[in-house]
Amino acid sequence: MNRAVEETNRRMLRARDAMDRDYAQPLDVPALARIAHVSPAHFARTFRATFGETPHRYLQRRRVERAMFLLRETDRSVTDIGFAVGFTSPGTFSRTFHAIVGRSPRTYRKEAVAAGVPTCFTMAHARPHA
Repeated sequence: MNRAVEETNRRMLRARDAMDRDYAQPLDVPALARIAHVSPAHFARTFRATFGETPHRYLQRRRVERAMFLLRETDRSVTDIGFAVGFTSPGTFSRTFHAIVGRSPRTYRKEAVAAGVPTCFTMAHARPHA
């Protein structure tokens, strides 16, 4: 791997780390491109080439993963969880959750049974595959 590719990967990882850390904040491609020190168009293309999905899809999946945890481990309302993980409307949260997980948040909560199972198995089984 040459030096330019390593630098590009570091920049993309910096932006992805920001998405992992600040997933509940409003993040858009221009803001993430500034973190990576590249143009928005270059960022979107390079992120997809590096990680296999668009920045928007990665951020949605990250938010849904966190929502899945909160649905399993808390008794907060579905709407509250949607807002807590960064969605701006209950409808968008529910639609995105269903598209990624294959079930509505309420159905997922009813079906989630984590009692007596080690966390590593629960996390591996519950990770979205879309």
